[in-house]
Amino acid sequence: MDFGLVLQTDPPASKVVSLMKRAERNGFTYGWTFDSAVLWQEPFVIYSQILANTQKLTVGTMVTNPGTRTWEVTASTFATLNDMFGNRTVCGIGRGDSAMRVAGRKPNTLARISEAMKVIRALGRGEEADLGGAVVRFPWIKPGAELPVWMAAYGPKALKMTGEEADGFILQLADLYLTEYMVKAVKDAAVAAGRDPADVRICVAAPAYVTEDDSPEALAHAREQCRWFGGMVGNHVADLVSKYGEHSSQVPEELTDYIKAREGYDYSHHGRADNPDTQFVPDEIVDRFCLIGPVERHIEKLNALRELGVDQFAVYDMHDAQEAVIDAYGQKVIPAINS
Repeated sequence: MDFGLVLQTDPPASKVVSLMKRAERNGFTYGWTFDSAVLWQEPFVIYSQILANTQKLTVGTMVTNPGTRTWEVTASTFATLNDMFGNRTVCGIGRGDSAMRVAGRKPNTLARISEAMKVIRALGRGEEADLGGAVVRFPWIKPGAELPVWMAAYGPKALKMTGEEADGFILQLADLYLTEYMVKAVKDAAVAAGRDPADVRICVAAPAYVTEDDSPEALAHAREQCRWFGGMVGNHVADLVSKYGEHSSQVPEELTDYIKAREGYDYSHHGRADNPDTQFVPDEIVDRFCLIGPVERHIEKLNALRELGVDQFAVYDMHDAQEAVIDAYGQKVIPAINS
């Protein structure tokens, strides 16, 4: 199993680079960041420093979207990094929840994501792409260039499209039941489209918080540090409920039930441990969606995720123990999983 580290590009950028270097030293092979231009610093500028200061780490967006940058600019930026450092990037893409809403726009449609994925992947490989008025290609791309495009998804139509079109699937929660349900939907869609389902990489991304023991006090602190994640996922779930209804056969109630007490969301606290808009998230959801507790609990859940077809676990590292979790994974968790 691959392991990734997910960060926000909060200043100073030097700390983001330092944490990514620490992650690589500890056996992580992917480094991901959010991409929301108003809320955080520009990730691609920081990627160049991460890549220059690591040897093998693959970097990518979790996630960019097709609305805040033109598609040829996104492709060119990734392709330039690949030309400079080897094929060490991956384009994670989604609807643009925070990036679009903070800028006063609606998240992108699936049709727009589909078109963008095709263009970005083709241009990143040095192939031609139709921009809707001009067919272009980058003349400077060398043979062998690659730019995989991984899609973030929750809903039935997005899962289907991921299986049909994407190189990878990003699932932002670590609940075993929902992971099994959604991975199956993606793989089934890949098969129906005539693809080898093994060609779709599966990445589960969620907060991880390692405690010294399983005492009530330790677990309570860990839950408070990770409760923000249920609120972040709740934004996407609220969109699904709005589209499909509260009780729909197309969306599992194991995903939708917990947002009934949700009252609103302030993006100024997005993805942060002190988010006041996430008190509606119950402990049960934190435990299901995240990995918290002693090392043994992490190993147990990661082995279960791997049995469900998960190729990578990406650690959301937004809490008060960033370095400690990276080190604990490097010293104890990753060796146990990949021994």
